Amino acid sequence: MVLQLGDQVPDFTQASSEGEISFYDWAGDSWVVLFSHPADYTPVCTTELGEVAKLKPEFAKRNAKVIALSVDDADSHKGWIGDINETQSTTVNYPILADSDKKVSDLYGMIHPNADAKVTVRTVFVIDPNRKLRLTLTYPPSTGRNFQEILRVLDSLQLTDNYKVATPVNWQDGEDCVVSPKIATEDAKKQFPKGVTEIKPYLRMTPQPNK
Repeated sequence: MVLQLGDQVPDFTQASSEGEISFYDWAGDSWVVLFSHPADYTPVCTTELGEVAKLKPEFAKRNAKVIALSVDDADSHKGWIGDINETQSTTVNYPILADSDKKVSDLYGMIHPNADAKVTVRTVFVIDPNRKLRLTLTYPPSTGRNFQEILRVLDSLQLTDNYKVATPVNWQDGEDCVVSPKIATEDAKKQFPKGVTEIKPYLRMTPQPNK
């Protein structure tokens, strides 16, 4: 299955390190960051899972829940969590799906056979409260992810869902935004009272409207 942006993601029920999870029920009205791992007891994944545990309060500020996936079973996950907590000086405080039957991996297209038919690639899915897929990032198994970038994307998505702006290159929360090209400049000046700077007719900047 190939999931594309705007698709409704599939529901599933699967075991996890925190018991059985029915995905839609677990997600509730939150955003979700679902991220896959090639296998338990692997070094790059260990650092990633530790970092996400440390960042969980930042995800919570954005009404986002985090959930990991690996193709090993729940008992394996629980043993691995001990190693993660020890080596990364943290406490894993979110579930890891136990996808030993690869049910969720297949539903979400996490296995890329030409890379490795037996393990999942490092894919991130950002899913909104309407269960719509809003972002995917796929890394090779050898490359660890930058979860500060995932937080930045959440900030951008939530901002641009509510205001007629886009976020420019390397944007960080609090910086100027791009006015939507669908709005005429004169209308934009009324909608964005903090000011509109016209660099080109198609490139107009305004201070972030919700700051």
